[in-house]
Amino acid sequence: MHALTLSPTTGVVVTGGASGIGRACAHALGAVGRPVAIWDRDAEGARDAAGEIAAEHGVATMSATVDVTDASRVDAALGESRDALGTVGGLVHAAGMVIPQPVGAIQWSDWDATIAVNLTAHAQLVQAMHGDLVANPGSAVVAIASIEAMVGHGAIPAYCASKAGLVGLTRSLAMQLGPLGVRANAVCPGYTDTPMLAPTIAMPEVRAHMEASSVLGRLATPDDIARVVRFLLSDEAAFITGVALAVDGGVTAID
Repeated sequence: MHALTLSPTTGVVVTGGASGIGRACAHALGAVGRPVAIWDRDAEGARDAAGEIAAEHGVATMSATVDVTDASRVDAALGESRDALGTVGGLVHAAGMVIPQPVGAIQWSDWDATIAVNLTAHAQLVQAMHGDLVANPGSAVVAIASIEAMVGHGAIPAYCASKAGLVGLTRSLAMQLGPLGVRANAVCPGYTDTPMLAPTIAMPEVRAHMEASSVLGRLATPDDIARVVRFLLSDEAAFITGVALAVDGGVTAID
């Protein structure tokens, strides 16, 4: 039998790491010894997450108050992350936003903001981290997309467009970065019990519909998504790149 391949030990930047899927990803990475930088607009939540992960898993952590659409702040936070973690060889772009506005009622400033946070920021982050990723063997990036990249939802066209764009961006990054030794993948969560979805799943009939849409009969937890992200950042996934992996309990398999 082959020995289990260890994950890299370089630091990972997790955007949106103060809560939900981002926080779960940071915990999952810390649990296998990866140092993590928690970036979020929620300064207190980011500090809490970093402290919790350091105490629980004994890894180096840091937190930074970051708006991922602010290029100058991203550059500064990346320098702070290098200083705190030693190296940076991974990215999880989990920061995201959704504003229900169907065509006919779109406020274009909201459309632009959604695209900027969900899609454009991922390209900007990878560009800012390009030198770090190439310099550290085993580097990889994971974008948190959505099953809304695969199936339409009439109420949230900006969100659907941004997440579908992440899948296309991931494939482009995979082609460009692969020869440099850097992998790029996307995870497409299904209905997940997170703060973002909380107002929706608070409606019993909507939650019941979402649960019934999965062949496993439940919503995902953030940990369900985080374990897949951790795998894609590990050497166990060394031959996986350019993939948009649905983690949705079978929703898109039968829809």
